[in-house]
Amino acid sequence: MTESLVGPSREFIETTAATLQLLSGGVAGVGSGTWRQDAALEAFNLACGLVAIDHRISDDELWAIMGAFGPFLQTRLAGTTPADLRDSGLVEAQRLFIAAPSNMFELFVAADAAGASNHARSYYSAAVEIAFAIAAIDRHTSETELTAIEQFRGMLLRAIETMERDRRMGTKAALSDPRAETPALVHPLPATPVAPRPLDDLLSELDDLIGLDAVKHEVKLVTNLLRVQNIRRERGLPVSDQSRHLIFTGNPGTGKTTVARLLAQIYHSLGVVDRGQLVETDRAGLVAGYVGQTAPLVVARFDEADQGLLLIDEAYSLVRGGERDFGREAIDTIVKLIEDRRDRLVVVMAGYPDEMEALIESNPGLRSRFPKSIHFPDYTTDELLRIVSQLGGAAGYQLNAGATAAARRWFDAIEREQGFGNGRTARNLFEYAVSAQATRLAPVEHPTDAQLTTVLAEDIPRPGTGPLTAGRPPASSLSP
Repeated sequence: MTESLVGPSREFIETTAATLQLLSGGVAGVGSGTWRQDAALEAFNLACGLVAIDHRISDDELWAIMGAFGPFLQTRLAGTTPADLRDSGLVEAQRLFIAAPSNMFELFVAADAAGASNHARSYYSAAVEIAFAIAAIDRHTSETELTAIEQFRGMLLRAIETMERDRRMGTKAALSDPRAETPALVHPLPATPVAPRPLDDLLSELDDLIGLDAVKHEVKLVTNLLRVQNIRRERGLPVSDQSRHLIFTGNPGTGKTTVARLLAQIYHSLGVVDRGQLVETDRAGLVAGYVGQTAPLVVARFDEADQGLLLIDEAYSLVRGGERDFGREAIDTIVKLIEDRRDRLVVVMAGYPDEMEALIESNPGLRSRFPKSIHFPDYTTDELLRIVSQLGGAAGYQLNAGATAAARRWFDAIEREQGFGNGRTARNLFEYAVSAQATRLAPVEHPTDAQLTTVLAEDIPRPGTGPLTAGRPPASSLSP
């Protein structure tokens, strides 16, 4: 237990010390031990900040810190006990260390911005390993600790991505300038394997989704907990057996399928499943009309999703029939297969909140297998406008100020009730506007590029008219 932090800390110290020495340009009279000392202090402050963030500083965590950093910081830690370290306030004082990028990290970012190096990413990777090593020390990892890790990880990654984006833009500008010198040849890094995708890429893609802040937070908590469990498992420490299956609730068009696809790939990257494919199905893909045919259908869907994620949309419809309906047979088969194949795939069931609660109550085995629910809220008007703008940008259209104001009025007039289509509604509006624009321009003999790419207010329907606003009808309107 006390050695759990040694490996990640030494990796951070050696990597960071080498970078400091490289960036110093070989300052006269300064030995490599100075850089290692600076790197050790950086790692120590980081570890203390992560230990203190949840206001629960255990003896195991303190022993781990002393074991990892004692050889490097003997003047501070020699002969220290957990009680001494706790009473000194040294650990508690570093809680704010992870709230903002450190001076050392900002130095690395600046160096990368000036050249083609990746020092900040090396710092980031090593620091994240320390963070998860800290979280893996105690058997039960708190949500506060997982959230803090995610905030720390995101803060560093955003700084790196901003720098890299600015660096790419600067490179493009230089290449487009005929007066610029020919850049030196840079050997590209090896291509990233298609499967599994890097976890940071998947989390960045999750962050890029419009809205869904609470959903992103929950997915990152699941991801961070899995990372901690993997570390504990690798070190032979006990790991709490927790179900990975989830309930997604919310109206249509709120991004449930998109998030499920990313989650499947996240599970693949973390080694939970070997393939990471998403298989989508619903009642029609699970329930047959005759005796003896439903169970084989369910087994077939599970076979397709083997080593991936199975998403059952409108799962509540499995219990909407009467006693002779085979939906309940499908549920019984699902419960059995989830148990039999608990290490081979992850199941997500999606639908409206109240109806999904009725589904969970329909079978005693469901609640224990689906203990966690993630709610997908309806998009706000501002978020729907961003979706329309995103669709327009991808298709070569833009809404002028008048069209944007008209679209806002149209969205504001829609009742956000069960069945509201959200993203699908935004797509419907965009497609309606494009058709209206085409009709308006049809009599124009030689339209300009600006006319062909600009949507005007008159192309947007009046509030209460235009395309359908719902995705699918509410469950109450579905016939059994």
